Amino acid sequence: MNYQETVDYLFGMLPMYQRVGAQAYKKDLDNTLALLEALDNPHKKLKCIHIAGTNGKGSVSHMIASVLQEAGYKTALYISPHYKDYRERIKINGEYISEEYVIAFVAKMKEHIERISPSFFEMTVAMAFDYFVYMQVDYAVIETGLGGRLDSTNVIEPLLSVITNISYDHMNMLGDTLPLIAKEKAGIIKYKKPVVIGETQEEVKKVFTNKVYETNSIIYFADKEVSIDNIVSTDIGASTLNIHIKNNTDIKNVQIDFYASYQLKNIITAVSALEILRKNNISISDAHIKAGLEHLRKNTAFVGRWTVLQKNPTVIIDSAHNEAGITEILQQLKSINYTHLHWVYGSVNDKDLSKIINLLPKKDTTYYLCKPNIPRGLDEEILLDFFTKENYVAKSYTSVASAYEGAKSSCTSSEIIIISGSIFVIAEVL
Repeated sequence: MNYQETVDYLFGMLPMYQRVGAQAYKKDLDNTLALLEALDNPHKKLKCIHIAGTNGKGSVSHMIASVLQEAGYKTALYISPHYKDYRERIKINGEYISEEYVIAFVAKMKEHIERISPSFFEMTVAMAFDYFVYMQVDYAVIETGLGGRLDSTNVIEPLLSVITNISYDHMNMLGDTLPLIAKEKAGIIKYKKPVVIGETQEEVKKVFTNKVYETNSIIYFADKEVSIDNIVSTDIGASTLNIHIKNNTDIKNVQIDFYASYQLKNIITAVSALEILRKNNISISDAHIKAGLEHLRKNTAFVGRWTVLQKNPTVIIDSAHNEAGITEILQQLKSINYTHLHWVYGSVNDKDLSKIINLLPKKDTTYYLCKPNIPRGLDEEILLDFFTKENYVAKSYTSVASAYEGAKSSCTSSEIIIISGSIFVIAEVL
């Protein structure tokens, strides 16, 4: 098989959560462990940083990886899902895994794949670990896919675990209360290994402290260790700021091109995690942290969170897809002057839209509703029914592309287009 045939085989052969939903979620690690056993257990040969959380884990993973690259380390990054190219999930120093390696891996593992019948995610995790060992990386930053305790990545013994925050998402699989969701995320905390919690949330704090007690670990709450001040916005999506690390000097005039107010929490979490790595004798300087944040996009091919696609009119994409993520977008919009908002929005069919839709603005806003081109995509007419019942100004379109064109044709230079609701909507615009 060539590369495209190989990827088509994987998509067609293996259940993929992003396409089919909960039926692809396996409530144990057996398949992952069986695949890794066939590969001589590469996960045991890696030095990993493990990242979980409801929102922000992708941003934090990219930030940590970028700083480690600036410090001179050959740094692997495993993320999910992908936007356009399957290989986005598996990177080393910002470079995608080669097509040749994907082809060779699937050919080598085809018999095991058909015997074990793993999910798409389980197989991809095994490929990533195998590739990282083959390429002899120094450190691997590993983002969980869903949850933590039963996530396929949770076979590693990390140097450090990071949990960004807890909010409502995937409740049909992780639980319908914040403590239940936190308990699943806390499953990545390992015996005598430190953990950084991105946000101190009183409703779930005890879940983490109890888990740390059970595992004889050390816990750090990032918002007690790191702070940010002197924030000066230089453009939409750009800013300079100072970072203060507890019991350390300030890192001043950090110039970032991914600025949104919610990213401040992610910077705090990432810097706190890097400070713990420094305390564990990994050589990372303040200059490396500054450069890693400033060169985030260049180093890691970071995209998807508050990314400005163009100006005049301004077009912004953001992969926010749950209550917390939408709230973050709305908070950021308060800092921008515009006369009208054009919102291209699509969703998957297993989201509880009632809470999300009621968060969205009505004043000076038009919605362009569409179905992402995946089996889980929510039909645009069903979405339109949700919006019209709540008295929003909305139109439906048969594709993401036509919805985007509709927004662009109606938008003037003083207005803004936002594209969000699902990573799959973003993928069709990029």
